[in-house]
Amino acid sequence: MVGIKDVRCSNSAPHLSFSTAEKHAGVSCVTASVDDIQFEETARVGQIIIIKAKVNRAFNTSMEVGVKVTVQDTLTGIQKLISMAFSTYVVRPVGDEKVNLKPVKLQSPEDHLEHSLATERRRIRLDHEHVFETLMQDSSMEAGHCDNGRDTEEDTISTDLTHVQSIELVLPPHANHHGNTFGGQIMAWMETVATISASRLCHSNPTLKSVDMFKFRGPSTVGDRLVFKAIVNNTFQKSVEVGVRVEAYNCEEWTKGQARHINSAFLIFNAVNDKGELLAFPRVKPTTKDGLRRYRGAIARRRIRLTRKYILSNKEDIPSSDLWDRSNQAYLSYSNVATLTVLASKCGWEITSTLDNIKIFTHEESDILSVKVEMQVKIPSNLAFILLSDFRLRGQWDKHYLTCEVIEDVNEDEKIYHITSPSVNGDNPKDFVVLVSRRQPCKTGDPYIIAVRSVTLTTVPPSPNHCRNEIRSAGFLIQTDDNNSCTVSYFNQVTAGVLPYLAANLTGSSKSIEDTAFSCIKFLEKEDSKNYNILSKISGEL
Repeated sequence: MVGIKDVRCSNSAPHLSFSTAEKHAGVSCVTASVDDIQFEETARVGQIIIIKAKVNRAFNTSMEVGVKVTVQDTLTGIQKLISMAFSTYVVRPVGDEKVNLKPVKLQSPEDHLEHSLATERRRIRLDHEHVFETLMQDSSMEAGHCDNGRDTEEDTISTDLTHVQSIELVLPPHANHHGNTFGGQIMAWMETVATISASRLCHSNPTLKSVDMFKFRGPSTVGDRLVFKAIVNNTFQKSVEVGVRVEAYNCEEWTKGQARHINSAFLIFNAVNDKGELLAFPRVKPTTKDGLRRYRGAIARRRIRLTRKYILSNKEDIPSSDLWDRSNQAYLSYSNVATLTVLASKCGWEITSTLDNIKIFTHEESDILSVKVEMQVKIPSNLAFILLSDFRLRGQWDKHYLTCEVIEDVNEDEKIYHITSPSVNGDNPKDFVVLVSRRQPCKTGDPYIIAVRSVTLTTVPPSPNHCRNEIRSAGFLIQTDDNNSCTVSYFNQVTAGVLPYLAANLTGSSKSIEDTAFSCIKFLEKEDSKNYNILSKISGEL
């Protein structure tokens, strides 16, 4: 499940990832895609590259393999992260027989965490095309405004001048033991041709910063001719996007001119001067209909890229209510579930109170206080999940909820609520706008997840009658004990807006947390007939 290599110069990450996938599957695998890759550091000659790969999760006939690449200075021994990458591999069928992958054996808390997050990353992959197509409409309008001004400027450069093409012959050293071309080799050739294309704008040596949407559309084998076509799609002051298309030909196809489109990717470059300062790229303008499509597509991809980088940066020290829009919905949902999952998996929870079926824990890290309330409930876990995930029912057991209404029904698993809470210490009543993301278990043993975080909606501005507050990370994890009981764990990463409701309890002068937990258990353990009536009603609405 884990492989490590120390190398002086490396094209080994894809090779190690591939070997790790086949070791887990026990049969042949092919690369389906590689998630967007961000490069944090640049490796230099003489440094040691350390590569670690492991299977994070298996999904029937596909699996996610995570690869971590670090660089170590030979003199100081200091290690720095170069990049984290996640590849998806698909099992090759053995004849007509379908091969189902065995589950991953989880051995450490980190394994459990990555196993949970792999499901969220898979959701993002599946939703990426839809998000991109939706943003293309917005990008068309934005690019249209830009085009009107740019076409008249003398310093714009035609993207046609950045077109680069190269041809490579796939030889045995370029292929794996199945005769298929190494994905890493194709990536290396793509980087070379893209670098040349970008250099025609900056007249220096550009540095690769990220790779977006690297997909394998088909295989290539020993003896194929691979044609790499690169062109600048758009520039953004200090960065440039280069699109690369890879076509393959065998001998017969080469003679007839019948190409097979096997790969595409978008590579983002920066350029620096001798002082290490970022250089500005000149503006470009497309000259064809296809060039305009790529120009606008680059704008849409940049919106997704910047959103992803900001949301997934894990800046826990600053509470942030991110704007909810079409460019970031998938990543905000991922961040919501991932942050709660990480919070729940932290070590060092200290128990502060035990009373009947309720336990209260606290966790302190870098001046961030978190609270965990664990409740033993005599109710099926799936029923608890449905009752707790509908925040409109929260006021029946939580006195801190005055009103709660759905203001955006995003989909079956994502809803945005506007919540009002009573005043504390004579202050104005508080209100929250929160995203609630719910996830059912992917397999036996996984918990039900209900994650909560604040978001910003332009349609719900702050009101002078309420003090707008934020929730950094909160929610429920529901673990099945048996058919008729479960363990419900509530988590809250305390913010300034939430602290007044908890302060008295944490100092021991109040039992508000215990009282709310008792009310929650009582609510969940109502007569079965009434619960099932509620279940039927909510299931119909969802």
